Parts: sequence; structure tokens; C-alpha cells
Amino acid sequence: MSKILVTGAAGFIGSYIVARFAEHGDQVVGLDNINDYYNPNLKFGRLQEQGITAKEVGINGTLNRSSFPWFKFIKSSKWNNYRFIRLSLEDKNAMAMLFANENFDIVINLAAQAGVRYSIENPNAYIESNIDGFINILEGCRHNGVKHLVYASSSSVYGLNGKVPFSEHDGIAHPVSLYAATKKSNELMAHAYSKLYDIPTTGLRFFTVYGPWGRPDMSPFLFMDAILNDRPIKVFNNGDMLRDFTYIDDIVEGVVRIANIIPTVNQSWDETNPDPATSPAPYRIYNIGNSQPTRLMDYISCIEKSIGREAKKEFLPMQSGDVYQTYADSSALADATGFKPDTTLQDGIDETVKWYKSFFAYK
Repeated sequence: MSKILVTGAAGFIGSYIVARFAEHGDQVVGLDNINDYYNPNLKFGRLQEQGITAKEVGINGTLNRSSFPWFKFIKSSKWNNYRFIRLSLEDKNAMAMLFANENFDIVINLAAQAGVRYSIENPNAYIESNIDGFINILEGCRHNGVKHLVYASSSSVYGLNGKVPFSEHDGIAHPVSLYAATKKSNELMAHAYSKLYDIPTTGLRFFTVYGPWGRPDMSPFLFMDAILNDRPIKVFNNGDMLRDFTYIDDIVEGVVRIANIIPTVNQSWDETNPDPATSPAPYRIYNIGNSQPTRLMDYISCIEKSIGREAKKEFLPMQSGDVYQTYADSSALADATGFKPDTTLQDGIDETVKWYKSFFAYK
């Protein structure tokens, strides 16, 4: 059993990761600042699924941001081995104290300011959370003997790279959003710490994750809400886009497996032909995706089929910061873990629609 820090524990992927490790019997600390980038009631719903309810917090009524305490460990009523703390990654002193007091074995860093389009409107939020916050994670690992740091990168780092499928062994020199640039920066920062301080780090490039409890700013939820409320959906680039959709259960399986595979140095490292995915330091980058890109219109058809209603469509040009396609070569992750995502898009959408209707009380 390990002691594990999961940041972004009230977030979409983080909430699932907390559940898997807690159910396995590991000692788990979940961290989140519960920001209001999207409706925090969704985050409180995820926390309640973890046994972090108003009763445990000491609140009369329902959980809310104004009354949820900072810097206080809340013990789960569901798992005795899980505690949650509200804390921001960019709080340098608080993060240093957390690492020094808890002595984590593994850190799963999923907390970040998300969203490609929002990075165009509010770039400072991305620097504070994704850069300042990440250096505090690295420093915590450096000074407290963390055995493995696993952190979220993104398929967005591939930017203008037109070679498909996207491979970790290809360069990522041309991001097209500040969000992507911060994720690329995380990979560079992690490599520097792996090389300087011998900290094993693994970066995971997620490809369009969806499923129950997902983010409301992502297309599955935007489309579902619009269709169920008889509003038109916005179809960018006139529907001519491809995405590598990955169901949440497949993502979780990949993260959990890779957390226990500590990267080692690449003994065959060739400095005249350097491999971006490996290093003479204990550093590794993996794609984690379904490796089956789907056309946007086919994806919409899956949602229409699951809901039982055709969408009204408003066709629009490509949005700034978007890329034409994402397509993961996840063979390296499969080789390392023995696992390959296998949830079909229709099955995943069916589960997502079922949860969405239940959570938002659609009839």
C-alpha cells in the first residue's frame, strides 16, 4: 500500500482516481481549490460521492464555496483511508507544509486550469495554476523523497503537428494555445527535475476524455444540454474535425497502472538523435487515448442515438486555438502496462447520457 496525493480531486478525472486508489486500500489525500471555472455544484457532487458531505465538513445545508473551509483535512465517511483538503497549488507555503507533513510515496497531479478557449480570455490563470502551481509540486517531490510523480499533460501539445497518429517520439514545437504551451512547459520542467534531482516523472497526454461526471464546458455536455433543451448545437469547422475520444474508465485504468511503473533511464539514449519521450533521466511521456479518431458528425450521431432526438445544428468556422484532429498512438502505454482502451464510443456515450439525465433531472 502507498500513500498517494491526488490533486484536482474534485475534478472529473481526479475524482475517479481518488476512488480507485481508496478502494484499493492506499492512503489517499485529495486536494482541490474548488474554483468556479465551471459550476462548483458539480465538484461538490463528486466530493459527496467520495464521502465528503456537508456533515463531514460541518456545514448545515448543502456544500458551497463560501463556507467550505481552507487548509482543513476532511475525513471521508466512505473510506477511512481518504482525506480531502481544500488548497491551491500556487500557495507555495501551504504546499511545502503539506508535502513535509504527509511524506507521500506517489503524487498524481491532475489539478490545472483547464480549457483551450478560456486560456485566450484569461491567460494569467494558466500561468498561476499550471506553471506556478506545478513548480510547487516539483519542489515538494524534490525535498520529500516522492518515489514517482505522474502528471497530466494534454494532446493539445501537438498543436500544428500534422503527422498522425500523434506519437510521443515526435516533436511538439508549435502549440496553438496558451493552455497547450503550459502543458508543454510542465513536461520540460519535469524533465529538468528528473535530470537534476533524479525524480522519476511520468507525463500523460490525455486525449478528449468524456464520461459521467465530466466537465460541463466539454462538447458531450454542451451537446447533450442543447439537444435535451431543444437548442441548436454549435458545430465548428462545419463538422470537419476528428477527435480521439477516450472514456473515463479507460483513462483511470491507464493512470492507475502507470502510477506503479516507475520510469528508469533510457540506456539506449542517443544524444545525436534524442527521443522526446524518454531520457537519460528517469523521465517518460505517454499518450493515453483510444487510438480510434472519430469524425465530429459521427460523434454527434452517437449522442443523437442515445438521446433519441436529432440535434439542431449551427455550422460555424474553426475556433481560435482548436486543432483539426487528435489521434493518439498509445502503443507505448499498452506495451508498458498491458492495457489498451477498449470502450466503444456508443457505449461510453450511452453511460454518459444516462448519468447526465439523472444528475440534472431530465425526464
